[in-house]
Amino acid sequence: MSDRSFLQWPFFDEVHRDLADQVDAWATKELADLDHSNVDETCKFLVKALGDAGWLKLSAVDPTDQGSKIDVRSLCIMRETLARHDGLADFAFAMQGLGTGCISLFGSEAQKTEWLTKTRAGEALSAFALSEPASGSDVANMAMTAVRDGDDYVLNGEKTWISNGGIADVYCVFARTGEAPGAKGLSVFIVPADTPGLEIAERLEVVAPHPLARLAFKDCRIPASAMIGNPGEGFRIAMSVLDVFRSTVAAAALGFARRALDESLSRVSDRELFGAPMSDLQMVQGHIADMALDVDAAALLVYRAAWLKDQGAPRVSREAAMAKLYATDHAQDVIDKAVQLHGGDGVRKGHIVESLYREIRALRIYEGASDVQKVVIARQTLANSKGV
Repeated sequence: MSDRSFLQWPFFDEVHRDLADQVDAWATKELADLDHSNVDETCKFLVKALGDAGWLKLSAVDPTDQGSKIDVRSLCIMRETLARHDGLADFAFAMQGLGTGCISLFGSEAQKTEWLTKTRAGEALSAFALSEPASGSDVANMAMTAVRDGDDYVLNGEKTWISNGGIADVYCVFARTGEAPGAKGLSVFIVPADTPGLEIAERLEVVAPHPLARLAFKDCRIPASAMIGNPGEGFRIAMSVLDVFRSTVAAAALGFARRALDESLSRVSDRELFGAPMSDLQMVQGHIADMALDVDAAALLVYRAAWLKDQGAPRVSREAAMAKLYATDHAQDVIDKAVQLHGGDGVRKGHIVESLYREIRALRIYEGASDVQKVVIARQTLANSKGV
């Protein structure tokens, strides 16, 4: 059983401890032996299952309650727990939150009612369309355009590496509206998947199968009412959404790392080498110590960032960046040690440790690559030192 002592840390309220117990029990029952042979259909199944169980209510604000807020600690507990059980289940949950994050935080009441009612129930899949072929981390360099034409906007350009691309029912799409150069000239729009002019240009395959696609927009016409917020606010909206959800990426990495540690503890306790359990070997004990240290350090950073956001901090860019950088990079280290401790089994296709090894790598890239997180941390630390 995974270590759960962290739930007694002062970052959590009783509601979070209850959530951890309930979602772990649900995942143990519902996610065992999940069929991953058809990733698209499995993601659709998972979204419906998560919706039916009520877990997706945590992914976005309640459109019927104007005071509703996203609880980041709950998001992190959900992602950590789901990732520990099944990477695709974590993905399915996460995208319902990230995909509608713009609507949750900045959408009009009409936009929230139309879409969040569906995504929170698992009746519609959502996607966050920010990255482009030439502007992944460099969001301000975005080339896709949205030109005003009467009561409409006309979208032209491409998006790529879009999670849920090809199966989403709705996309939150960022485009250049030109109010000012660079980051100040971007806006964001709600684009239903069946909008004429939106095409799935390419499905993308990666080492850990997830639904990903390149999207093409060719004279894609949408009403001006599809804009979220005001013209030119797209960059601010994108950064605000990432400020909330970046900590949850770190939580997913933490879940992967916990599972790798759990599997390794079982391995070294049950397997004998040279007439004694592997766990008696000092070198093995050294690996276990490093893994346990990395897991706890990551958890402290993850739940500090989540707690700060839930306490009302306007921005937690530095703390979220630290959490994502440390948790994802060190989860990679933890899982690599788990592979080593499992020997040949660790690289056998279908083994849980081999699966974790493939799952973790993308987390060090998406929602801000590790190198970008270092830039965020350094800039914010320098600004803080000057009292800015």
